[in-house]
Amino acid sequence: MQQSDPSATQMRRFLQYLRPYKFPFFAAILGMVGYSAVDTFVFAQLQPMIDESLGNNDHEYLRLAAYAIVPLFVIRGVFNFLGTYTLTWIGSQVVMNMRQQLFAKYIHLPVTFHDTHSVGNLISKVTFDTEQVANASGRALLTLVREGALVIGLLAVMFYYSWQLSLIFLIIGPVVAVIVSVVSKRFRKVSRNIQHAMGNLTTAVEQAVKGHKVVLMFGGQEMEQQRFAEKNNANRQQTMKLAVTQILSVSSIQVIASIALAVVLYIASSPKMLETLTAGVFINVVFCMVMLLKPLKQLTTVNNEFQKGMAACSSIFAVLDEADENDSGSIVVERAKGKIRFDDVTFTYPGKNSPALNHIGFTAEPGQTIALVGRSGSGKSTISSLLTRFYSPQQGVITLDDLNLESIDLKSLRKQFALVSQHVILFNDSIANNIAYGIQHSVTREQIERAASIAHVDEFLHQLPDGLDTVIGENGLMLSGGQRQRIAIARAILTDAPILILDEATSALDTESERLIQDALEQLQKNRTSVVVAHRLSTIENADCILVIDNGRIIEQGKHQTLLEQKGHYAQLHALQFGEAS
Repeated sequence: MQQSDPSATQMRRFLQYLRPYKFPFFAAILGMVGYSAVDTFVFAQLQPMIDESLGNNDHEYLRLAAYAIVPLFVIRGVFNFLGTYTLTWIGSQVVMNMRQQLFAKYIHLPVTFHDTHSVGNLISKVTFDTEQVANASGRALLTLVREGALVIGLLAVMFYYSWQLSLIFLIIGPVVAVIVSVVSKRFRKVSRNIQHAMGNLTTAVEQAVKGHKVVLMFGGQEMEQQRFAEKNNANRQQTMKLAVTQILSVSSIQVIASIALAVVLYIASSPKMLETLTAGVFINVVFCMVMLLKPLKQLTTVNNEFQKGMAACSSIFAVLDEADENDSGSIVVERAKGKIRFDDVTFTYPGKNSPALNHIGFTAEPGQTIALVGRSGSGKSTISSLLTRFYSPQQGVITLDDLNLESIDLKSLRKQFALVSQHVILFNDSIANNIAYGIQHSVTREQIERAASIAHVDEFLHQLPDGLDTVIGENGLMLSGGQRQRIAIARAILTDAPILILDEATSALDTESERLIQDALEQLQKNRTSVVVAHRLSTIENADCILVIDNGRIIEQGKHQTLLEQKGHYAQLHALQFGEAS
């Protein structure tokens, strides 16, 4: 036997989100119970209306009822507004808080988490899963309390007028509870499958939209449609399973309620019972029993929404419980001198068997330029990822100014680096804001313009409607690859960090742009330690040390001319590129 019920744990944790809204929640409960109390009061007046008024020709009671009915329904409307609006407001607040927590968690999770989770699934949690929570905390809770209060009220009226006829509900109550318990587990399981299927759908759409040009170029429309159709159908199948469970559970409970009604009618038909029953009592009890069918149906239906919400909570809490990026460092470095040392470093990516780096060792003195060359997949970019502590090595030590990277505060460490990658990430914002992105101190317009000028961004600004203030779309889709690369370089210039990482920074540039940018980078590299991952060997001829990496190992190192004279791997690469250029 398990020590704790996971669903109960999730429920308790979900209720923590409601704790800051105790007073509004109390008002919502008051509104919902008041709404059901008015209905119950109206139903309870059937017996005196029939027995005392109609039976005894007492018109005063009917006249009183006529005066009271409109004010009663006005009060009912006020209670309905109070309960529904307040609970919807609470639900929207809870979902907003959950979405904010999820977003904050996403941007604090380590790179290894994002390596193993699709973007579509993560987006689905923020959009679809949180909507399920909204339904659970809003509409489901509203129906649960309001209809639950109505059921209790109707039963109270029935027992008050004829406890003998109402005893049947003490028998069917446990049967209904068993059905709801079994159905709840089924709802929870199918709801989890729907959330997973919805994540797959989002991923499929995201990949097709992002890779639209590739799909068109290679005629992959039919393949993508088929792939999406399979995931779409899987989602439909899970939805139908949920619908079947819901229909069967509602029908079962209504059949049980109808059996109870039949038993009541049978008991009431006995001569002995007929002698004690008045017309008003009989009609009141039967009317209340018929009225019970609707709230019982809604309570069963709402269980579907509630279980979907709890399954969504489970999915969301699983992400929120993930450990943030490890920041064990406590040393704050204001501005590093720039000495970098790799000492016997070995690193293997999670889930991989062979190491990406194997016993790597080198030293970069302050102000030096270290170039990394080698074929794709040799481990060049992994070195820059380890420097910025996106990953940590399994063996060996990496130091900055003779301080172990692991001992340096993570924010402080990353402030020491300016990164220009071949994969430029820009935001759907203005060019100026993209250049100034993440700068800790206040930046003037003149500084942004200067960085843009050095990086030759200003050469294409006149083509844009608002210059530096032009909003460039998602990831700068309005711009060419070379233009996006120049904005990334301007961002690095403005950062003014003591260490520069250039990961094939000129890969997306044409020859003229490359020459201009190379001049800017040479100015930028002065008095800075630079780690340059290069494919074009012409860009690193002046490097202080060139490391030739193959299969995660340094196979050659030295200056450009020295490596050419060795006639080794570097010389072969150079001859190959020179041959292509000639």
